[in-house]
Amino acid sequence: MSTPNLSSPAPASGHGQDCPQDSASNKSEFWRGMKTSLPMTLGFVPFALVLGAQAVQKGFTVLQVPLMTGVNFAGGSEFTAISLWTSPPHLLLIVAMTFLVNSRHIIMGAAFMPFMRHLSKKQALPLLFLMCDEAWAIGITDCQKRKTMRLSVPFYLGVALCLYSTWVLFTGIGAAVGPLIGDVEQYGFDMAFTAVFLVLLKGMWRGITLCWPWFVSLIVAGILYHLLPGAWYVAGGTLAGIVAALFWGKR
Repeated sequence: MSTPNLSSPAPASGHGQDCPQDSASNKSEFWRGMKTSLPMTLGFVPFALVLGAQAVQKGFTVLQVPLMTGVNFAGGSEFTAISLWTSPPHLLLIVAMTFLVNSRHIIMGAAFMPFMRHLSKKQALPLLFLMCDEAWAIGITDCQKRKTMRLSVPFYLGVALCLYSTWVLFTGIGAAVGPLIGDVEQYGFDMAFTAVFLVLLKGMWRGITLCWPWFVSLIVAGILYHLLPGAWYVAGGTLAGIVAALFWGKR
Protein backbone atom coordinates (compact mmCIF):
# COMPACT_ATOMS: atom_id res chain seq x y z
CA MET A 1 0.00 0.00 0.00
CA SER A 2 1.53 3.30 -1.13
CA THR A 3 1.91 6.24 1.21
CA PRO A 4 -0.18 9.27 0.25
CA ASN A 5 1.55 12.48 -0.79
CA LEU A 6 1.49 14.79 2.21
CA SER A 7 1.39 17.91 0.10
CA SER A 8 -1.88 19.09 -1.39
CA PRO A 9 -2.83 21.79 -3.88
CA ALA A 10 -3.96 25.22 -2.85
CA PRO A 11 -7.52 25.31 -1.58
CA ALA A 12 -10.28 26.29 -3.93
CA SER A 13 -12.17 29.48 -3.30
CA GLY A 14 -15.20 29.26 -1.09
CA HIS A 15 -13.80 26.48 1.08
CA GLY A 16 -12.93 28.58 4.09
CA GLN A 17 -9.47 29.04 5.55
CA ASP A 18 -6.35 27.75 3.85
CA CYS A 19 -5.34 24.24 4.79
CA PRO A 20 -2.68 24.46 7.53
CA GLN A 21 0.03 22.72 5.50
CA ASP A 22 0.13 25.80 3.25
CA SER A 23 1.43 27.92 6.13
CA ALA A 24 3.09 25.37 8.41
CA SER A 25 5.34 22.43 7.71
CA ASN A 26 3.95 18.95 7.17
CA LYS A 27 5.97 17.87 10.18
CA SER A 28 4.26 20.32 12.52
CA GLU A 29 0.86 19.26 11.19
CA PHE A 30 1.75 15.61 11.75
CA TRP A 31 2.77 16.30 15.34
CA ARG A 32 -0.38 18.35 15.87
CA GLY A 33 -2.36 15.31 14.82
CA MET A 34 -0.46 13.04 17.19
CA LYS A 35 -1.02 15.42 20.11
CA THR A 36 -4.71 15.75 19.29
CA SER A 37 -5.11 11.97 19.22
CA LEU A 38 -3.34 11.40 22.54
CA PRO A 39 -6.50 11.18 24.73
CA MET A 40 -8.07 8.70 22.31
CA THR A 41 -4.81 6.78 22.07
CA LEU A 42 -4.70 6.31 25.82
CA GLY A 43 -8.31 5.13 25.68
CA PHE A 44 -7.31 2.50 23.11
CA VAL A 45 -4.90 0.78 25.48
CA PRO A 46 -7.31 -0.88 27.94
CA PHE A 47 -9.69 -2.46 25.47
CA ALA A 48 -6.80 -3.42 23.16
CA LEU A 49 -5.45 -5.43 26.09
CA VAL A 50 -8.91 -6.95 26.61
CA LEU A 51 -9.17 -8.00 22.96
CA GLY A 52 -5.69 -9.52 22.94
CA ALA A 53 -6.37 -11.49 26.12
CA GLN A 54 -9.73 -12.75 24.82
CA ALA A 55 -8.21 -13.81 21.50
CA VAL A 56 -5.55 -15.94 23.20
CA GLN A 57 -8.24 -17.61 25.29
CA LYS A 58 -9.96 -18.60 22.02
CA GLY A 59 -6.79 -20.24 20.70
CA PHE A 60 -5.03 -17.42 18.84
CA THR A 61 -1.25 -17.21 19.10
CA VAL A 62 0.57 -14.06 20.22
CA LEU A 63 1.63 -13.36 16.62
CA GLN A 64 -1.80 -13.98 15.10
CA VAL A 65 -3.49 -11.32 17.25
CA PRO A 66 -1.56 -8.25 15.98
CA LEU A 67 -1.76 -9.71 12.46
CA MET A 68 -5.55 -9.75 12.72
CA THR A 69 -5.80 -6.26 14.21
CA GLY A 70 -3.31 -4.86 11.69
CA VAL A 71 -5.15 -6.20 8.65
CA ASN A 72 -8.65 -5.45 9.98
CA PHE A 73 -8.38 -2.13 11.80
CA ALA A 74 -11.88 -2.13 13.32
CA GLY A 75 -12.18 -3.04 16.98
CA GLY A 76 -15.92 -3.69 17.10
CA SER A 77 -15.82 -6.34 14.39
CA GLU A 78 -12.75 -7.94 15.98
CA PHE A 79 -14.54 -8.32 19.30
CA THR A 80 -17.46 -9.83 17.39
CA ALA A 81 -15.22 -12.28 15.54
CA ILE A 82 -13.52 -13.37 18.76
CA SER A 83 -16.86 -13.88 20.53
CA LEU A 84 -18.06 -16.10 17.66
CA TRP A 85 -14.78 -18.02 17.29
CA THR A 86 -15.03 -21.77 17.70
CA SER A 87 -12.88 -24.74 16.76
CA PRO A 88 -13.35 -25.26 13.88
CA PRO A 89 -14.54 -21.68 13.21
CA HIS A 90 -17.80 -20.92 11.39
CA LEU A 91 -16.13 -18.68 8.84
CA LEU A 92 -19.24 -17.64 6.88
CA LEU A 93 -20.98 -16.57 10.09
CA ILE A 94 -17.93 -14.62 11.24
CA VAL A 95 -17.57 -12.91 7.85
CA ALA A 96 -21.26 -11.98 7.78
CA MET A 97 -21.24 -10.57 11.32
CA THR A 98 -17.99 -8.71 10.66
CA PHE A 99 -19.56 -7.11 7.60
CA LEU A 100 -22.62 -6.07 9.59
CA VAL A 101 -20.59 -4.52 12.40
CA ASN A 102 -18.35 -2.71 9.91
CA SER A 103 -21.27 -1.56 7.74
CA ARG A 104 -21.17 1.80 9.48
CA HIS A 105 -17.87 2.48 7.72
CA ILE A 106 -19.76 2.73 4.43
CA ILE A 107 -21.71 5.70 5.77
CA MET A 108 -18.64 7.14 7.49
CA GLY A 109 -16.62 6.93 4.28
CA ALA A 110 -19.37 8.65 2.31
CA ALA A 111 -19.49 11.44 4.92
CA PHE A 112 -15.70 11.74 4.79
CA MET A 113 -15.30 12.00 1.00
CA PRO A 114 -16.37 15.69 0.65
CA PHE A 115 -13.34 16.55 2.79
CA MET A 116 -11.04 14.51 0.49
CA ARG A 117 -12.10 15.78 -2.93
CA HIS A 118 -8.74 17.49 -3.39
CA LEU A 119 -6.97 14.11 -3.17
CA SER A 120 -6.52 11.52 -5.88
CA LYS A 121 -7.87 8.00 -5.42
CA LYS A 122 -4.30 6.78 -4.92
CA GLN A 123 -3.93 9.22 -2.02
CA ALA A 124 -7.41 8.71 -0.54
CA LEU A 125 -7.53 4.89 -0.34
CA PRO A 126 -4.66 4.51 2.18
CA LEU A 127 -6.31 7.18 4.34
CA LEU A 128 -9.59 5.26 4.25
CA PHE A 129 -7.78 2.07 5.25
CA LEU A 130 -6.62 3.88 8.41
CA MET A 131 -10.08 5.29 9.10
CA CYS A 132 -11.62 4.23 12.39
CA ASP A 133 -14.40 5.90 14.37
CA GLU A 134 -11.96 8.05 16.32
CA ALA A 135 -9.79 9.14 13.37
CA TRP A 136 -12.91 9.88 11.32
CA ALA A 137 -14.45 12.02 14.06
CA ILE A 138 -11.22 13.91 14.81
CA GLY A 139 -10.57 14.54 11.10
CA ILE A 140 -14.02 15.95 10.42
CA THR A 141 -14.07 17.98 13.66
CA ASP A 142 -10.71 19.54 12.75
CA CYS A 143 -12.05 20.60 9.34
CA GLN A 144 -15.13 22.10 10.96
CA LYS A 145 -13.01 24.03 13.45
CA ARG A 146 -10.87 25.39 10.60
CA LYS A 147 -14.01 26.09 8.52
CA THR A 148 -12.69 24.25 5.51
CA MET A 149 -13.78 21.30 3.41
CA ARG A 150 -10.17 20.20 2.84
CA LEU A 151 -8.72 17.55 5.12
CA SER A 152 -5.20 18.24 6.39
CA VAL A 153 -3.51 15.01 5.30
CA PRO A 154 -0.44 15.29 7.59
CA PHE A 155 -2.72 16.05 10.55
CA TYR A 156 -4.95 13.09 9.75
CA LEU A 157 -1.95 10.77 9.33
CA GLY A 158 -0.64 11.89 12.71
CA VAL A 159 -3.97 10.95 14.26
CA ALA A 160 -4.58 7.72 12.36
CA LEU A 161 -1.07 6.26 12.51
CA CYS A 162 -0.84 6.92 16.24
CA LEU A 163 -4.17 5.15 16.83
CA TYR A 164 -3.32 2.31 14.45
CA SER A 165 0.11 1.55 15.89
CA THR A 166 -1.22 1.72 19.46
CA TRP A 167 -4.06 -0.67 18.67
CA VAL A 168 -1.85 -3.24 16.95
CA LEU A 169 0.90 -3.00 19.59
CA PHE A 170 -1.33 -3.31 22.64
CA THR A 171 -3.52 -6.08 21.27
CA GLY A 172 -0.26 -7.99 20.88
CA ILE A 173 0.76 -7.11 24.44
CA GLY A 174 -2.68 -8.18 25.67
CA ALA A 175 -2.20 -11.53 23.95
CA ALA A 176 1.20 -11.93 25.60
CA VAL A 177 0.32 -10.91 29.16
CA GLY A 178 -3.35 -11.94 29.27
CA PRO A 179 -2.68 -15.53 30.36
CA LEU A 180 -0.41 -14.21 33.13
CA ILE A 181 -2.90 -11.79 34.73
CA GLY A 182 -6.13 -13.71 34.05
CA ASP A 183 -9.40 -12.01 33.14
CA VAL A 184 -8.44 -8.38 32.44
CA GLU A 185 -12.11 -7.33 32.39
CA GLN A 186 -12.20 -7.67 36.17
CA TYR A 187 -10.12 -4.48 36.31
CA GLY A 188 -12.80 -2.55 34.41
CA PHE A 189 -10.76 -2.24 31.20
CA ASP A 190 -13.80 -3.01 29.04
CA MET A 191 -15.43 0.26 30.15
CA ALA A 192 -12.80 2.19 28.19
CA PHE A 193 -14.69 1.37 24.98
CA THR A 194 -17.82 3.18 26.22
CA ALA A 195 -15.80 6.08 27.60
CA VAL A 196 -14.04 6.70 24.28
CA PHE A 197 -17.32 6.88 22.39
CA LEU A 198 -18.84 9.25 24.93
CA VAL A 199 -15.88 11.57 24.36
CA LEU A 200 -16.41 11.31 20.58
CA LEU A 201 -20.07 12.22 20.93
CA LYS A 202 -19.24 15.21 23.12
CA GLY A 203 -16.75 16.48 20.54
CA MET A 204 -19.31 16.22 17.72
CA TRP A 205 -22.21 17.76 19.67
CA ARG A 206 -23.95 20.45 17.62
CA GLY A 207 -27.19 20.84 19.57
CA ILE A 208 -30.26 18.71 20.22
CA THR A 209 -31.88 19.52 16.84
CA LEU A 210 -29.27 17.55 14.90
CA CYS A 211 -29.39 14.57 17.25
CA TRP A 212 -32.79 13.11 16.44
CA PRO A 213 -31.38 10.66 13.85
CA TRP A 214 -28.92 9.46 16.53
CA PHE A 215 -31.76 8.85 18.96
CA VAL A 216 -33.78 6.96 16.34
CA SER A 217 -30.75 4.84 15.50
CA LEU A 218 -30.14 4.15 19.20
CA ILE A 219 -33.74 3.12 19.90
CA VAL A 220 -34.00 0.84 16.86
CA ALA A 221 -30.62 -0.75 17.57
CA GLY A 222 -31.61 -1.34 21.21
CA ILE A 223 -34.87 -3.01 20.22
CA LEU A 224 -33.21 -5.23 17.60
CA TYR A 225 -30.46 -6.15 20.05
CA HIS A 226 -33.07 -7.75 22.31
CA LEU A 227 -35.17 -9.27 19.51
CA LEU A 228 -32.62 -10.69 17.06
CA PRO A 229 -29.46 -12.77 17.63
CA GLY A 230 -26.10 -11.70 16.25
CA ALA A 231 -25.17 -8.20 15.11
CA TRP A 232 -28.27 -7.35 13.08
CA TYR A 233 -28.91 -4.44 15.45
CA VAL A 234 -25.91 -2.65 13.89
CA ALA A 235 -27.32 -2.72 10.36
CA GLY A 236 -30.84 -1.96 11.60
CA GLY A 237 -29.72 0.99 13.69
CA THR A 238 -27.63 2.33 10.80
CA LEU A 239 -30.49 2.15 8.29
CA ALA A 240 -32.93 3.70 10.75
CA GLY A 241 -30.50 6.56 11.37
CA ILE A 242 -30.11 7.17 7.62
CA VAL A 243 -33.87 7.27 7.06
CA ALA A 244 -34.31 9.60 10.03
CA ALA A 245 -31.53 11.89 8.77
CA LEU A 246 -33.16 12.10 5.33
CA PHE A 247 -36.52 12.90 6.92
CA TRP A 248 -35.16 15.63 9.19
CA GLY A 249 -32.97 16.96 6.40
CA LYS A 250 -36.00 17.56 4.19
CA ARG A 251 -37.81 19.29 7.06
